[in-house]
Amino acid sequence: METQKPAGGFPFGVMFEKQDMLERLDIRIQWGQYEIHVLRFHLTAFPPGRIIDFHNHAEFEFHYVPRGKGKVILEDRMYPLSEGMMYLTGPGVMHYQESDEREGMNELCLHVAITARPSPNEDPWEAAEAEECIQKLKELPLKPAYDTDFAMPCFLEAYRVCDSKPTGYYTSIKQQVISILLRTVRAYDTEGIRVEAPVRDMLSHRYEYAVHYMKANYAASLTLDNVAEKLNISPRQLQRVFRQIDPSRSFSKVLEEIRLEEVCQRLQEGQMPIEQIAVLAGFTNATYLHAVFRKRFGMTPGAYRRQQAQSL
Repeated sequence: METQKPAGGFPFGVMFEKQDMLERLDIRIQWGQYEIHVLRFHLTAFPPGRIIDFHNHAEFEFHYVPRGKGKVILEDRMYPLSEGMMYLTGPGVMHYQESDEREGMNELCLHVAITARPSPNEDPWEAAEAEECIQKLKELPLKPAYDTDFAMPCFLEAYRVCDSKPTGYYTSIKQQVISILLRTVRAYDTEGIRVEAPVRDMLSHRYEYAVHYMKANYAASLTLDNVAEKLNISPRQLQRVFRQIDPSRSFSKVLEEIRLEEVCQRLQEGQMPIEQIAVLAGFTNATYLHAVFRKRFGMTPGAYRRQQAQSL
């Protein structure tokens, strides 16, 4: 199609400067059980009165109108087009495009081939959302809608990051492509969310976060209170979390196990004095470590070190 640079005040006009820039990238996205292959990704211009006769594509084509007006015939029905509208043509859908005789029209176009490509390691929630979106794309009505979910800025953002190439720009472009697919579905979707996002088991989440924090800070003067503060819950609530996960392993018991694991590791690795190991592992002194260690393992830290050395 013939291109033209529109006058100022049209934010998408910058996309005419390097019109094929996005199309030079081989963009392939694994989304759930599907591969999304981007074939075309650009802004085009229909001069006043331009006609694109009936044709179809083997892929999905997303059409967005950021400026101007015209009309489209989808199969056998004609619809007017104006700024802010969009429509989707799926594989094999015959369509005809025509810009207004006086005003002309711009279109943001994204062509994608969608192929089933099972992946054993996909996130099940993401896979469910991908499946829902793609099935809906196949079933969308053949009529234009308004860009109510603001997919058009995704085209401009993809162009900008491709042009400036900041860290992670290829990933950013792929995210914009997925956003266009999702926002297209939402423009037609009046039934609300079908697939619910994953919800945490807050009991397990709080326990796991607490243990993770304790492992990272075992050498400090950790207390039930300051770990509870990190979780934004009360100490009593945190006590209850540990009790519900495993009644035999209280907060203090888990913290003691974490510290003893560190002591055992250091005893096996070298000849650091036990007094120093005790302090580095968060015990107040070597005497207290001896008492805890003997109760847990039935021997002193020194005896444990000798036993480990003999087993090598």
